[in-house]
Amino acid sequence: MKLAHLFQLKATVDAPTLIGPTPIGTRQIFAVSGGTFEGERLSGVVLPPGGEWLLDAGDGFGQVDVRLMLRTNDDAPIYMRYSGLMDFNETVQGKLAAGQSTEFGDNPFLTHVRFECADERYAWLTRVIAVGEGRMHPDCVEYAIYELVNGE
Repeated sequence: MKLAHLFQLKATVDAPTLIGPTPIGTRQIFAVSGGTFEGERLSGVVLPPGGEWLLDAGDGFGQVDVRLMLRTNDDAPIYMRYSGLMDFNETVQGKLAAGQSTEFGDNPFLTHVRFECADERYAWLTRVIAVGEGRMHPDCVEYAIYELVNGE
């Protein structure tokens, strides 16, 4: 298996709604209000509604659970969902507190990505298994999305 870059995604998120501490951790919900994605085979915009249901179990890791609506530049709607883990290590906490962006590799911030699309031009996405690496900016979250492909 190898990784092939599928696209970069930047999603603008609103301030979180705090559900608060529960028996399984502290839940925060972030509404996604827009964004863009750009790649060689598909590009477009991130549409509302969408969101992230982040769970902090108190062990320094956040459990990522995201659902997004994408619309390609040629008007195809795509549903994207991903889950994963994000480490809130000291580097990340320091950069976020200072209003700075994190870098890819500052922390484990990895996701498993799936797509649904009925438009025949992008139906191939429904069969794609993808992974993403994330980083945070003061105004958005950014992901590099890679397709898992057979080959050497």
